[in-house]
Amino acid sequence: MHDEALLIATVAMAFVLAFGFGFLAYHLRLPPLVGYLLAGVALGPFTPGFVADSGMAGQLAEMGVILLMFGVGLHFSAADLMAVRWVAVPGAIGQILLATLLGTGMAMAWGWSLGAGIVLGLCLSVASTVVLLRALEDRNQVTSANGRIAVGWLIVEDLAMVLALVLLPAFAELLGGQAGEHAAEGNLLVNLLITLGKVAAFVTVAILLGPKLVPWLLKQVARTGSRELFTLSVLAVALGIAYGSAKLFGVSFALGAFFAGVVLSESHFSHRAAADSLPLQDAFAILFFVSVGMLFDPSILIREPLAVLAVLLLIIIGKSILAFLIVIIMGYPKSTALTVSASLAQIGEFSFILAGLGVSMGLMPGEGRDLILAGALLSITLNPLAFGAVDRLLAWMRRGTYGEKRLARLQGQLAELRKRTEAREAEHGLQLKNLVELFPIFADLDAQAREDLLLLFRPRTAAPGERIIRKGDRPDAAYFISKGGVQVSVGGREIPLGPGEFFGEMALLSGARRSADVTATDYCQLLMLDQREFRTFVARHPRLREHLDELAAQRSAMNRDGAEPNSVPAA
Repeated sequence: MHDEALLIATVAMAFVLAFGFGFLAYHLRLPPLVGYLLAGVALGPFTPGFVADSGMAGQLAEMGVILLMFGVGLHFSAADLMAVRWVAVPGAIGQILLATLLGTGMAMAWGWSLGAGIVLGLCLSVASTVVLLRALEDRNQVTSANGRIAVGWLIVEDLAMVLALVLLPAFAELLGGQAGEHAAEGNLLVNLLITLGKVAAFVTVAILLGPKLVPWLLKQVARTGSRELFTLSVLAVALGIAYGSAKLFGVSFALGAFFAGVVLSESHFSHRAAADSLPLQDAFAILFFVSVGMLFDPSILIREPLAVLAVLLLIIIGKSILAFLIVIIMGYPKSTALTVSASLAQIGEFSFILAGLGVSMGLMPGEGRDLILAGALLSITLNPLAFGAVDRLLAWMRRGTYGEKRLARLQGQLAELRKRTEAREAEHGLQLKNLVELFPIFADLDAQAREDLLLLFRPRTAAPGERIIRKGDRPDAAYFISKGGVQVSVGGREIPLGPGEFFGEMALLSGARRSADVTATDYCQLLMLDQREFRTFVARHPRLREHLDELAAQRSAMNRDGAEPNSVPAA
C-alpha cells in the first residue's frame, strides 16, 4: 500500500470496524465503547488480518485525548461540583487513595516495582465519566441527587487524574522510571517545584486571561454568522491552548485542553461550542478508543487469567465496597451509596491515558497495560449488570431513615441551583421570544438565526431632539426601536414611529443616500445593525430579504404617491 494512503486506510478501517462492533454492542445492550475497543483489537498487531499503522493511530489517539479533555472541561460545572462538594471531594479523594493502595499492594505481590504498583493502582481507582453519564441517562437519573453526587464524584476523580498526569513525570525517576520529557535535571524537590510552578503559571494565565479573551473572540466570530467559522474557532481554541500550553509551560496536552474547556464552560457560548464541536469530539474519541484497543494483547486472558480476574474484582468489588462504606460513613443513605458504588464499578479513558504514560516512562510493564485494558473491557461490559443489581437491591431493601435528611437538604440545594440555571436559560429564551414579538418581521428565522441576530445588534440610545439620520447622508445602519419614539420627516410629512418599528433599512438595500430625516421625540433605546452586518445577515436569509424587498417596494410607492403610510416609511 502506498505510504500516502496509510492514514486514509487507518482512519477508514477504524471507523468501519468501530461502527460495526459499536452497533453490535448496542444491540447486545452494551455500551458502544466496548465495540470501539474491540474494533481496535481487531485492527491491532495481535490479531490476524489487516493491521493499522500504530504510529498514525497514536497521533490520532493524542488528538482524541485533547478533544476528550476539552469536552470534560466544557461540561465541567463549578456550581454543580460545589453543591455536592462535601460528599464528592472527600469521598473521591479517600476512595482514590484506598483503591490505589489496594492496586499497589496487588502489583507488589506479583513482584512489580513500587512505581508500577502506583500507576496500576491509579489506573484502577478512576472510573469513566463517559460510561457513567450514559448509564445515568438510560435511567433518567442525571439530574437526581444521587446522580449529581455520582457525577460530582467522578469529576473530582478526573481532576485528580489531571493532577496525576502533571506530577507523574516529575516523580518518574524516583519511582524507577525514566524522567519525563520536560523534567529538569536535579533533585526531586527542584523538579517538583518547577513542575508545579509551570502549572501554576499556566492556570493563572488561563484564569485571568481566558474568561475575558476567549468569549470575546468567540463573540466576534459568532457575529459573522458563519457556522463553520464558529466551529473552527472552537477547535482552534481547544487545540491551540493545548499545544501552546505544552510548548510555553511544559504541561500536558490534556491539561491545556481541559482548561480550554473550563474557560468556555461558563461562557454564554458553551452550549453552542459543545454542540458544534461534538461531532469532531465523538469522531476523535472513537479513534482514541480504537487506538487503545490496538494496544491490547488478547492472549493476556489466557496467559494471566488469575491476574485479569484479580484486576476485575478490584474494579467491580473492591472499589464498590470502598465507595459504599465511605458514603455511609459520611452520613448518606444506602440508595446514594449503592448508586455511587455502581458508578465506580468500571474504568475508562483516564485509565488508558495513565497506563500509556506509565508504559512510555518505563514505570509499568506492557503487561500492566494489557491487564488494565482487559479490566476496562470486562468492567464496562458488566457495568449495566451492576446498575441492575443496585435496582434490585433497592427494591428488596427496606427503606430506612438513615441519611435521608442529609440527602433531602442536598436535594433542596440542587433544586435551587436548577431553578437559577433554568431562570438564566428562560431569560435568554425570553430575549429570543421578545425579539419576534417586538419585530414580527423576524418570525420566519429559526432559533439559531435569532441568536445570531441578537449578537449582531448594537445598543444605542437617543435623547429627545437628537437627529439620528440626516437626509442625504450615506447609509451606515438600520435601526430597530425597542423603547421610545422617533419622527421621520419625508416629502413634507412628519411620521411618528414607536416601539416595534424600524427605519433606515431601505438605503442599505438600495445603496442610495438617506431619503429622510429621523429625529428622536422621546428617550429612545435602539438596536442598531450596521451596514455590512445587515447586508450579510439578509443575504444569508432569503426569506427575510423577500419580506424587506416587498416592504421597500410598498414604501417607495407610498413616498411617490405622497400617501399617508400605514407602516414604517423609508429613510
